[in-house]
Amino acid sequence: VILVAVGGSATTDGGAGALEAIADHGGVRGAQIVVLTDVRTVFEDAPKVFGPQKGADRDMVVKLRERLEQLAATLPRDPRGVPMTGAAGGLSGGLWAAHGAKLEAGAPFVLDALDFDARMRASRAVVTGEGKLDEQTLEGKLVGEIGTRARQAGVPLHAIVGTDALDPFGKRIIDLQRTLEATTLEELEAAGEALGRELAEGRA
Repeated sequence: VILVAVGGSATTDGGAGALEAIADHGGVRGAQIVVLTDVRTVFEDAPKVFGPQKGADRDMVVKLRERLEQLAATLPRDPRGVPMTGAAGGLSGGLWAAHGAKLEAGAPFVLDALDFDARMRASRAVVTGEGKLDEQTLEGKLVGEIGTRARQAGVPLHAIVGTDALDPFGKRIIDLQRTLEATTLEELEAAGEALGRELAEGRA
């Protein structure tokens, strides 16, 4: 089994480069590929969902989608409309279409491998983090999965993030108690110390 963890990517090529590299090296030789992804975005929507995050303007998003549509038409299976095929600019979809990759939610896979639930239940609180906390956090990303598990277990959840763009309703969904923003090493250290003091003093 080959595990491929896919998430953010500056490319939107549907995995064309990866497929070419695999072909150049003799294929996967019977191995099962399991793609671990943190989003449910479909193949053809990767440009509009992730392109602007990476600097693509409206015209570029249109061109990137056209390129994915063209690639999809050449693949053994059509990845369009299939959940999770848009991760990493469509890399997950390319591997699914060309090599029968199994698409699996990455956050539960990783947390289960770490025995997260048992560790969490034995903890006083959970502190997590993300570059940008927003609506995508709740759509399969690690922080969203951690939040769901912590809420169900009744363990308080706190986060240190680069940018906090999640509205109060979204935070209530995962019962996020405290959110601190930090973008530099010094800010991260200060945020961690502040949150640690609050937890020690029972204020968080």
